[in-house]
Amino acid sequence: MSDLSQIVKAYDIRGVVPDQWDERAAAALGAGFAQFLKFSKTGATSVVIAHDMRASSPDLAAAFGRGVLGEGLGVIEAGLGSTDMLYFAAGSLDLPGAMFTASHNPAQYNGIKLCLAGAKPVGQQTGLVEIRDNAQRILDGAAPQPAPAPGAAPERRDLLTDYARHLRTLVDLRGIRPLKVVVDAGNGMGGYTVPAVLGDAALDALPLTIVPLYFELDGSFPNHEANPLEPKNLVDLQHAVVQHGADLGLAFDGDADRCFVIDERGEPVSPSAITALVAARELAKHPGDTIIYNLITSTAVPEIIKENGGTPVRARVGHSFIKSEMARTNAVFGGEHSAHYYFREFWFADTGMLAAMHVLAALGGQPEPLSRLGSAFERYVASGEINSTVQDQGAKQQEVRAAYPDAEVDELDGLTLTFPDGAWLNLRASNTEPLLRLNVEAPTATRMAELRDEALGLIRR
Repeated sequence: MSDLSQIVKAYDIRGVVPDQWDERAAAALGAGFAQFLKFSKTGATSVVIAHDMRASSPDLAAAFGRGVLGEGLGVIEAGLGSTDMLYFAAGSLDLPGAMFTASHNPAQYNGIKLCLAGAKPVGQQTGLVEIRDNAQRILDGAAPQPAPAPGAAPERRDLLTDYARHLRTLVDLRGIRPLKVVVDAGNGMGGYTVPAVLGDAALDALPLTIVPLYFELDGSFPNHEANPLEPKNLVDLQHAVVQHGADLGLAFDGDADRCFVIDERGEPVSPSAITALVAARELAKHPGDTIIYNLITSTAVPEIIKENGGTPVRARVGHSFIKSEMARTNAVFGGEHSAHYYFREFWFADTGMLAAMHVLAALGGQPEPLSRLGSAFERYVASGEINSTVQDQGAKQQEVRAAYPDAEVDELDGLTLTFPDGAWLNLRASNTEPLLRLNVEAPTATRMAELRDEALGLIRR
């Protein structure tokens, strides 16, 4: 019997297959989702379903679909896709959706990202608890497992071309200078979507030469983890960019909703710099609009937003908080340190592909290399996120706070201390592990290292 409380997280469903969940659990979750949609009176008549390249994904997605059909709703099977392709489907078709993926997690994991019509997110505060409870009753035998009516069957629909066409209407790449681009798909879904949007299978020819790296779809991730947030997973791309004399490199995670950028020297361009670059481009089209950024992105981000006439709005870390602020403020764009980028023109959802297209357009629209273009958006030195095992996170945060009595204190998300010279640190507790996450930024590398080491000394003693 599956205990769904072990796999239903704050924003999605994720666990080991078949140890923590299997096709029976997937069918119950499909029924539970359909029951939630009917009870909430959303007006949904069908659910669109897509899946990634993991070995378990097709069968889990099909089982989920049977659960939805058993509750009397229709199913549209989009088949293979990236997470942002599923968001496109939910937005363009105005239907709730389910994406089967475990993103960057190892091969034995799988999961589901759920959304409502218009790609509105579903989390524990917006229906995931009810869906879990509905499904658990079925698994426990307290409610019957619905069976599809005779003749009920999913509708198969290929949405890749429509997805690519929509993205190409948002950023025009036809007039840029020729660029050579190395793309590391990490054996994930970027290997499926990049050719359709940017490569040989695109709707019309672009002035791009794509050098593919690990485009073979393989959920066992034979080359490296599909998690570009880890520096070790960028090494192959960095080498390839230099080896091929490329203008830049792009690295996608397993479900291709995040994108990391490497410049022509093989050096990473921080997600904060990409956030600022895209914000400047969006504000050129939408003067005075609002941009969302999370509180551990660089101080350069709100500075550049203001310099470009926009209104910066600071949010907590996490896609549910970003999306909530995007909807509340009708923001044109939002960016996170984790390389999630959100667009109003994409139903406020995140898409790494669209962010990558903005970078290509910005680079190809002027003659300078990416290292020089990006330097305008890199103003400070950051530590990156550093985790420490701490049993009493609250007590340790207070200890760090007491050590810096002259710092400005902010508790929007964990503890943020800002110093007179512009340096800052943020300490956030993990929701699932006894960890404190430290981020530090300062005007110079020396000051950053000094503050980082002081804070770690307090945290770990």
